[in-house]
Amino acid sequence: MPLASKPIPEREHAHLHTVLLRTYLQLLHSRPVLTKALTSAILSALGNLLSQRIERRHQCESPTKKVDLIAPLRFAAYGFFFTGPLSHYFYLFLEQWIPSSLPLAGLRRLLLDRLIIAPAFLLLFFIVINFLEGKNLKALNQTLKERYWSALKMNWKVWTPFQFINVNYVPVQFRVLFANMVAFFWYTYLASTRK
Repeated sequence: MPLASKPIPEREHAHLHTVLLRTYLQLLHSRPVLTKALTSAILSALGNLLSQRIERRHQCESPTKKVDLIAPLRFAAYGFFFTGPLSHYFYLFLEQWIPSSLPLAGLRRLLLDRLIIAPAFLLLFFIVINFLEGKNLKALNQTLKERYWSALKMNWKVWTPFQFINVNYVPVQFRVLFANMVAFFWYTYLASTRK
C-alpha cells in the first residue's frame, strides 16, 4: 500500500520552495491522480518546448523564430490524460502484485515494466500523438515502421536504470513525479523523433 505523504511543518516566513513542496504534498494527498496528471502535462509540454529550442539551435535558426505552441499542447494532453493517470495506477498495481517480500521482487518489477509496460506505453504515445496531429492510420503505420523500434531501444537504454531505482527505492506516491522528471528529457527526445 502506498505510503502517506508527511506534512511539512508550517512556519510564518517559509521559503518559496517550502511552500511549493507543502502545497504539492497536500495536493498529492488530497487529489493524487489529478496532481500527477497535471505534473505530467506540465513536464511533457516543457519537454516538447525544450526539443523545439534544441532543434532551432542545432539548425542555426533565429531564436526569434516562432515557437510551435500546438505541439506542447499535444504533449500536455498526452501527459494529462494518459501518462499521469496510467502511471499512478500502474505503480499502485505493481506494488500490490509484486510486493517487496517476494523473492527477486525488484527484478520482477523491472522486467514487467521494461518488457511489457514500456513497449505498450510507447505504442500508446505514437497512437495518441498521431491522432492529436490529425493524421490517419497510414501515417501512423509509417511512423511506427520508421521510429518505433529505434525509440523502444532508446527507451530501454535510457529508462532501465531509472526505472530500477524508481520501482525499488522511490516511495510509491513519488514514483510518478520521479518518472516525470526523467520523462522531461525523454519527451524532448520523443518530440525530436516526430520531426
